Amino acid sequence: MPPETNPPPAFDVVVVGAGPAGSAAALEAARAGLSVALLERGPYPGAKNVYGGVVYGRILDELVPDWWEHMPVQRWVTRRSTMLLTGSQALTVDFRTEDWGRPPYNGATAFRAELDGWLARLAEEAGAVLVPSTTATGLLRDAAGRVTGVRTDRPGGDLTARVVIACDGVNSFLAKEAGLFAKVPGRQAEHTSLGVKETLALPREVIEERFALSGRHGQDIEILGCTGGIPGGGFLYTNLESVSVGVVLSVTGLAASGERPEAVLAGLKEHPAIAPLLRGAELKEYSAHLIPEGGHDTMPELVGDGILVAGDAAAMCLAAGIWLEGVNYALGAGMYAGRAAASAVAAGDTSRAGLAGYRRLLEDSFVLADHRRLRRVPGLVFSDRVQRSYPGLLCEVAQGFFTVDNPRPKPGLRRLLSDAARRRGVRVRHLLSDAFTSARSFR
Repeated sequence: MPPETNPPPAFDVVVVGAGPAGSAAALEAARAGLSVALLERGPYPGAKNVYGGVVYGRILDELVPDWWEHMPVQRWVTRRSTMLLTGSQALTVDFRTEDWGRPPYNGATAFRAELDGWLARLAEEAGAVLVPSTTATGLLRDAAGRVTGVRTDRPGGDLTARVVIACDGVNSFLAKEAGLFAKVPGRQAEHTSLGVKETLALPREVIEERFALSGRHGQDIEILGCTGGIPGGGFLYTNLESVSVGVVLSVTGLAASGERPEAVLAGLKEHPAIAPLLRGAELKEYSAHLIPEGGHDTMPELVGDGILVAGDAAAMCLAAGIWLEGVNYALGAGMYAGRAAASAVAAGDTSRAGLAGYRRLLEDSFVLADHRRLRRVPGLVFSDRVQRSYPGLLCEVAQGFFTVDNPRPKPGLRRLLSDAARRRGVRVRHLLSDAFTSARSFR
């Protein structure tokens, strides 16, 4: 009697989550000729996403050539601002360039409901099978513990695969079940923020007048000092006929404060530097979303036996004060995960060793290079001095610098900085230490 053999897997690759990371992974794996299932727990890709933010498309040059001719875009970001707030002051560094308003572009505001659908369609056109309204509830394993697929909430809905790519978002249950978070220091809540956002409708011509824009040009404003002492920050983005305004708040800081996130957001909207930009706007949508902001040192292991992790599931969000980026890292990681899976399947080795090429691809790219270089910045950005002291200190210095106080002579910058630091309890050694950390990170 011949020995029993296990049936072949239903798919070469099962990708869990049809966000940017998942669709990029499915697209690359399908292009390589693999059989691919792309699972999405919403009724369609983007159904549960209410994000309106900035997408940086440079990685799309490699994934989808001439992407700017096809991607659903609200506005091209040609104006990039960083704003520091106190209760009555605002100090803004404002940069704009016409170069970002023409191909190949730099960044764009977009709606995830549209972006995710577009990316998933590309994966389907390449041969991936989209399975919507389906939640992966756990992992399938063989006798040796190697991942061999996923369980789903469908009756008899187990899906076997040579490789599972977990792109199931922040707080990834699949990555945790695979044991890939075992070595991450601290509690996950300590490395997680809550983003709350409102989409406010305004006529297109009003947006362009208030933000000094024209055509499809748009503005991205990142804000510090607007969260009432809770570690975090704020943002304001322009869409075609709406603006997205919100705050990102440390989960543990928010819990300790006793504040409601919508109250913090309301405070930002009422600030004298922000309120005139939103006057007369109509609320169209309110949303909340968890964001992994711990950076490089809080990432899980990215490779296991039969499993890869990408995007928010792998904590690939860069929260570095000047930059708050996630979609581009998800796209890059997903693309490399799809390539690594294809290579491993072709070689007949989907063990941890056979899939190790994924990590090498990430290390040779911007995905891990950026996170590694900026690994100290999340700790600096969320520190008490940056959150509570520096916005007021810098606003006070700016106000003193531009105040005309005749008949007194104009004070020097060193004196203004020294006086403001003393009044706010900031020691020179703290300024030097934080300046050194910044210089090492942003060099």
